[in-house]
Amino acid sequence: MANDKQFPMTAAGKQKLEDELDYLKTVKRKEVVERIKVARSFGDLSENSEYDSAKEDQAFVEGRISTLESMIRNAVIINETEASNDIVRLGKTVTFVEVPGGDEEAYTIVGSAEADPLEGRISNDSPIAKSMLGHTVGDRVKVLTPGGEMEVKIVSIN
Repeated sequence: MANDKQFPMTAAGKQKLEDELDYLKTVKRKEVVERIKVARSFGDLSENSEYDSAKEDQAFVEGRISTLESMIRNAVIINETEASNDIVRLGKTVTFVEVPGGDEEAYTIVGSAEADPLEGRISNDSPIAKSMLGHTVGDRVKVLTPGGEMEVKIVSIN
């Protein structure tokens, strides 16, 4: 499938996805199958909310397994140590301030598969990361966000 989407991620991010996939296949899948068996034993399936719920969970688990397999198969590992700290790129932690007078913020730019803003990791597809990619320390960058335009100054890249 030559047109599968590639998923840039760190080696740790790929490992996290592989661990989740293993859990879903070895533990969660079996739990859901057991719930379906128990729900079937209640009799009439047409009015069996336990059965419906278990089938919905099964569909979710199987969909997530399929998604994870695709992401892992199409993973492109970011070599964080290879790239210099001169330019904002995937795998780098960027510290910036909103101009004028904003607080300093720092985020690591990662692929969408491992983005977690609450953990300080933003997707390379996010408006702020897209705007900063390719820039250097000291650059002022305009960021188009859903809330309007803002300007940030890049303080450091690690």
